[in-house]
Amino acid sequence: MRIIADDLTGADVVALLDEHLQCMIRHSPAESVHALDLPALRAPDITFWTARQGTKLLGCAALKELDARHGEIKSMRTARAHLGKGVATALLAHLIKESIRRSYLRLSLETGSGSAFEPAHALYRKFGFVYCGPFGEYREDPFSRFMTLKL
Repeated sequence: MRIIADDLTGADVVALLDEHLQCMIRHSPAESVHALDLPALRAPDITFWTARQGTKLLGCAALKELDARHGEIKSMRTARAHLGKGVATALLAHLIKESIRRSYLRLSLETGSGSAFEPAHALYRKFGFVYCGPFGEYREDPFSRFMTLKL
């Protein structure tokens, strides 16, 4: 598996991100969905990576710079055919390593609160993330869970 910076133009990436958005909408009310669409992921404060094996897309993740010392994980997604193969673990380890390289002191995320999101919660807890209150522009929301990791 190789993790590379991606320009968000590949049809496979577009399809995976569409699947991601549809899944978020299926499990949370629209006003509680904070997943980013393609134009938002192309913002200058966001870096986007894909995990691939050969040309096969395994998953993706993005890192948004909130400020010089705080990053936010965005758009973590494993392709359905590759669930349970360590893709999300590799992507999360990559995001943490990159956050440390950028000298961030904290890495945070927002994810859903329902049972569909429990595998993500478990992964983040495994890496040392703890639940926290809203950060950045987020507000309390019963459909959101906020987590953070001191680096």
